[in-house]
Amino acid sequence: MLWLALLATPVAAGANAPVLILDDMGRSLGVGTATAAWLVTAFAWAMTVGMPLMATLLRRRGARAALRAGAGLVLGGTVVLVASPWLPLTLVGRAAQAAGAAGLIAVAMSLAGDARRMGVISAGFGMLGASGPLLGERITEAVSWRAALAVSVLALLAVPAVGRHIAKATPAEGPPAEGSPAEGRFDTRGALLLATLATGLILLPTYPLPAIGVAVCAAVLLALHIRRHPDGFVPTTVLRTPVFRTAALLALTLSTSYFVLLFSVPRLIARRADWSAGAVATGQLVALLTGSALALGFAAISARLGRVRVRAVLLTVGTLAATTAAWAHSAPALLAAAGAAVFCATGANATQSMDAASAVPPTQRPTAIGLFTLGYQLGGALGPALATLLVLG
Repeated sequence: MLWLALLATPVAAGANAPVLILDDMGRSLGVGTATAAWLVTAFAWAMTVGMPLMATLLRRRGARAALRAGAGLVLGGTVVLVASPWLPLTLVGRAAQAAGAAGLIAVAMSLAGDARRMGVISAGFGMLGASGPLLGERITEAVSWRAALAVSVLALLAVPAVGRHIAKATPAEGPPAEGSPAEGRFDTRGALLLATLATGLILLPTYPLPAIGVAVCAAVLLALHIRRHPDGFVPTTVLRTPVFRTAALLALTLSTSYFVLLFSVPRLIARRADWSAGAVATGQLVALLTGSALALGFAAISARLGRVRVRAVLLTVGTLAATTAAWAHSAPALLAAAGAAVFCATGANATQSMDAASAVPPTQRPTAIGLFTLGYQLGGALGPALATLLVLG
């Protein structure tokens, strides 16, 4: 369980590291803060698109192939990120990091198996995500912002141990226990249409008119494609499952709210309460760690609460968090909103991912996890973009 957590969670620290150092990143690259925020959007976009792709690789080729591909992309992307002097190439490195991290997360989630282990992984996401802003600021002060964005590479420490576990659990002559290779050709058109749809949705806050046109066209074409190829990249078996649809929508909503608050609360506190950057970082760390710890406990008792009560709690707390952030002027209230938001996002990731996976046939579970996580990561892309539009821009 701990090796799986190490494999999956360092990406959260790397993803959130830019929260307090966007200005430093912009100055170093010779661009404004809003332009530097594209490094955040590129990371979230690659995670969003990469999750279903890596889940398909997992389903078709097994966990070892997904583990190797993820590790290679994380390592290569980090090298490019650290060495690149130009923003476009830095964006490429950042995207490669994220795509690789998606592969590592897909492997960890497929091996987790139940809500308790998923709770540990999700809480690890929350806790390292909570540490990310302050960690990013400290590493930037001590070394550079590039080093701060390279912390995702720590996930590679778990690759040998997880690889040995997969080798032991996998029959020498057959596919891995957690999934079997799919027959037939890879659905390239379905994958491209889904990636285009996700891209259009991610760009909605910054380029509304072109993005909505791209999203609508991609959605229509994807729907037609799914009707002709019901067992393709986006299988109808998964989409027609009500439990999956509700779980993915809930994860998307709560994830978007969390990432909006994650990037907005530091600026809101600075404007409304006049706290120093160090005080804001420390306060946010405490709030997010608290929310993540509560989410771990919540995931552990979720089976006893039942699906309806779990979703009611998540929606109620998430609504209170967003309302508080919109109207509160005191720093403690804003920090409490951030803590509540991470509780909801982390709790949704832990509980709803298991609901989504268990509601579909076993052969489709890697695909269901990939599509579910696409919804969660889509929130991770929309959130910073909305925060830039509403607060940072």
